[in-house]
Amino acid sequence: MSVVKAVQDVTDRIAARSAGSRRQYLDRVEAAGIKGVHRGALACGNLAHAFAACSPSDKAKLAGTKTPNLGIVTSYNDMLSAHQPYASYPDLIKEAARSIGATAQVAGGVPAMCDGVTQGQPGMDLSLFSRDVIALSTAIALSHNMFDAAVFLGICDKIVPGLMIGALTFGHLPAVFIPAGPMPTGISNDEKAKVRQLYAEGKVGRAELLESEAKSYHSPGTCTFYGTANSNQMLMEIMGLHLPGASFVNPNTPLRDALTREATVRALSLTADGNNYTPIGHIVDEKVIVNGLVGLLATGGSTNHTMHLVAIAAAAGLKITWEDMSELSGAVPLLTRVYPNGIADVNHFQAAGGMGFLIRELLEAGYLHEDVKTVWGTGLSGYTVEAKLNEEKLSFEPSPALSGDPKVLAPAKAAFAQNGGLKLLAGNLGKSVIKVSAVKPENRVVEARARVFHSQEGMQAAFKNGELTGDVVVVVRFQGPKAVGMPELHKLTPQLGILQDRGHKVALLTDGRMSGASGKVPAAIHMTPEASDGGAIAKIRDGDLIRLDANEGTLTFLGDEREFFSRTPATEDLRPQQFGMGRELFAGFRALVGTADNGASVFG
Repeated sequence: MSVVKAVQDVTDRIAARSAGSRRQYLDRVEAAGIKGVHRGALACGNLAHAFAACSPSDKAKLAGTKTPNLGIVTSYNDMLSAHQPYASYPDLIKEAARSIGATAQVAGGVPAMCDGVTQGQPGMDLSLFSRDVIALSTAIALSHNMFDAAVFLGICDKIVPGLMIGALTFGHLPAVFIPAGPMPTGISNDEKAKVRQLYAEGKVGRAELLESEAKSYHSPGTCTFYGTANSNQMLMEIMGLHLPGASFVNPNTPLRDALTREATVRALSLTADGNNYTPIGHIVDEKVIVNGLVGLLATGGSTNHTMHLVAIAAAAGLKITWEDMSELSGAVPLLTRVYPNGIADVNHFQAAGGMGFLIRELLEAGYLHEDVKTVWGTGLSGYTVEAKLNEEKLSFEPSPALSGDPKVLAPAKAAFAQNGGLKLLAGNLGKSVIKVSAVKPENRVVEARARVFHSQEGMQAAFKNGELTGDVVVVVRFQGPKAVGMPELHKLTPQLGILQDRGHKVALLTDGRMSGASGKVPAAIHMTPEASDGGAIAKIRDGDLIRLDANEGTLTFLGDEREFFSRTPATEDLRPQQFGMGRELFAGFRALVGTADNGASVFG
């Protein structure tokens, strides 16, 4: 099954660019695989420590060398609605392992913070860095070398990318990712957004706002809008690291539990002791990374993945760029309308046909590589199915021929747009990315005077004081990874939306993030170089004329460039934002972190 030229060209370019680093990575995977699991070679005292808390039957199995042992890396906590269902997973996984004569142990836990809780709060400054902390925690969990394979329990924003980086570092181990699913639908995301905007205008109070939010985020499971968490789940499935049809099944249902048991059995079938050895380092290659990018673009997914996928690919010895993403975006059609790119949520997407329908449409139209390795043991065509329970038995049936709701999930021949939801913006101010899938065509070009702020609070105060009364490019700088850890800036969303609704041309320019919930206002985000790293964004002054053209992919200072670049860049005392709520512990991360276009990683 061939792919369209643009997809093949990008794939070939990644492979050529990465030839040396990929070979080195695979050599390390091979060397680790030859050494194998050290459990059988451990000194008696070491091994006794490792199984001291196990049942007698599990101890007997672990004392030998033939029984496969499955490591569980979990991000469970009961503050995150998405991760609360994981409380019961270890027992379920251990039971499934024992049913086939194997064992399973919780190898370790990783931190999991909720951006929804920390939005606009000091803790948000730790959010991006938590990804690399999770990768480090994953390495610690697996460092005991007791495991023949691993399963990874994680869903939300930085958790899955961190787990992926950690898993790929142990690329000789088979790895299956197990989701917990989205919460059932509450009030519509569109209604929630309207109440937020009314609150920003002072038309409703805090009680009404809290009631609205609680009706939206109301039970265990992932938030139902299509942000980074649900983009993660789409990626794991389209990259062949979930079971088929696993991503968007609701928590605490018989089907969800059946998929978890089957994922356990599947992970244990892929070990080096069997005939189907499939380590994650062999699965994640340039074709799988491109499939992930195509899925992200075809669904209008999270802008966070313009950094996360770069970092994930690097962990597998692969080098991808924003230019690769932008080129693919020009060729890949948009097939979904899920909030904030529409009014539906991920449960509506699942009901309309879900991942099986999406993958089949993209495969048949030539946008995905079919000839890839997956944890399911098939090429990607094995993922054009729906998971179902028939008389309590798990089965996989062909996805529906027609979308259950073409307004939510469209066939490739009737795409919502002929290009993807993300674009690269480049010009004399540097590089940034923009999510255009939710931005109306008439709002994609903004030419207006700049108003510069060094914090969300500064912009909000100006809005409240009535200072923003016309067309404007709001510049919020000193928000990059080197400055303060690159927080998301969603506190700006209601005010920007109000200004746009009043008929003004409005855009945001920032070296911070807006994430998967980037919406109707054009936002040039992840500006690189950032203000704290010598970026031109530090030279912008109030009143400068800025042009953002999402159609042409340009972001430009309009005026005397010689005068502009001769300016002394602005500075900011960031120390108040680098202490408190644990932020002082991350000084080393701020010093080491790379640029956004290189994944904003501390790993080099």
